Amino acid sequence: MILPITDPALQAGERSGYRSYNLNNFKELPFARHLDREQLFAIEVVSKVLPFRANNYVVEELIDWGRVPDDAVFKMIFPQQDMLEPEHFQRIAALLSCGANEERIRAEAERIREELHPLPAGQARNRPILGDQVLQGMQHKYRETVLFFPSQAQTCHAFCTFCFRWSQFVGREEQRFAMREGELLVEYLRGHPDVSDVLITGGDPMIMKAGTLASYLDLLLEADLPNLNTIRLGTKSLSYWPYRFLSDPDSEDLLALFRRVTRSGRHLALMAHFNHPQELRTLALRQAVERIQSTGAQIRTQSPLLAQINDQPRIWEELWREQVRLGCVPYYMFVERNTGAQRYFKVPLVRAWEIFGGAYRRVSGIARTVRGPSMSADPGKVQVLGVSEIGGERVIALQFLQGRDPEWVARPFFARYSETAAWLDELEPAFGEECFFFEQSMRPLAEVEHEFPLFSPRVD
Repeated sequence: MILPITDPALQAGERSGYRSYNLNNFKELPFARHLDREQLFAIEVVSKVLPFRANNYVVEELIDWGRVPDDAVFKMIFPQQDMLEPEHFQRIAALLSCGANEERIRAEAERIREELHPLPAGQARNRPILGDQVLQGMQHKYRETVLFFPSQAQTCHAFCTFCFRWSQFVGREEQRFAMREGELLVEYLRGHPDVSDVLITGGDPMIMKAGTLASYLDLLLEADLPNLNTIRLGTKSLSYWPYRFLSDPDSEDLLALFRRVTRSGRHLALMAHFNHPQELRTLALRQAVERIQSTGAQIRTQSPLLAQINDQPRIWEELWREQVRLGCVPYYMFVERNTGAQRYFKVPLVRAWEIFGGAYRRVSGIARTVRGPSMSADPGKVQVLGVSEIGGERVIALQFLQGRDPEWVARPFFARYSETAAWLDELEPAFGEECFFFEQSMRPLAEVEHEFPLFSPRVD
């Protein structure tokens, strides 16, 4: 069962401090007695390939240890055997069982990672150019929005087992998106007046000290860019460490920074990730939400649809209802990306549409700000609109919510019906067409490793 909060300080939304747990020390947890030897070994095997980190808040306040291993948050944090292909699992398990050295295990894990599609959705092609310099810590895939990856934000308070940026957390420098130079961000934005939004992401920017985050945000404010309307912060901290906004040493400085941004006239949005209603039930979470909202910042919520975690309409209905009650804005239901542990979490697109519709129909209009199910695929964000029959052919209707080419947005297109397809590249065009309308434009990009989006995000 979930441990009651008996410490008056914890009841008041405070903690003595953050403590992380990983492969090296998680067996020290008193809760480890709930796991048998086989489960402990599976965690060890999978975490040699995929990143693993928990923390004291997650294990003490979110996980229902009486329901382990079926508890949703437990499976979101602690690696499970089926998150690897059986062959991959056996390759690492055999090495561990025979006492192989760490160098040999790391080499085998690296070979397996290469088979897990570590950079999905053409992310390597999203790096923009400033003069003759490739900006490694930025992505510019959609005309209006630039993603910025501070080098100090390349980790998280806890790692999700379904993370699509998992390769950034396993020591693979060549696959990291990271940069320190806020001045280059400002210069790039000056050269792209169509950009209205900057999304600071990672990792998790809430890992950074308030002063470090301020060094980037203050640069943006002082630049007084007329085109910059919105600053977004992509974060899982509300779920995995709400004390970031309550009792961390610089919590007050962080909230003061938020106020400074909103008082500048810019819109500040925290893009919060909530995957299950359990994450919304703690006192610390509710207090953190209130404190953030008091600064004038808005909280928008998003999550992938995950098999064995939230693949029921009633779960999404509860998730959206509670988010609205807390004053948050439901924003996206995503389809799990084709990377990492997708085999464990994936939900076929038709089933995803059924789950979305089943929940969407049961909430009021104020929660219907949410969009989905949406795939963040190489060409753009593709929404599954539904299943229909046209000219005697059963089809899946789709549209772009965002696209490498802005002209693609809101243009319906159709795929042949499939009950098993779980990603865009598993779909076939309907009506006997040879390809989808956008594929001709995408083919030149697929042939060049470091090509860039169709609207040419380049400043000379």
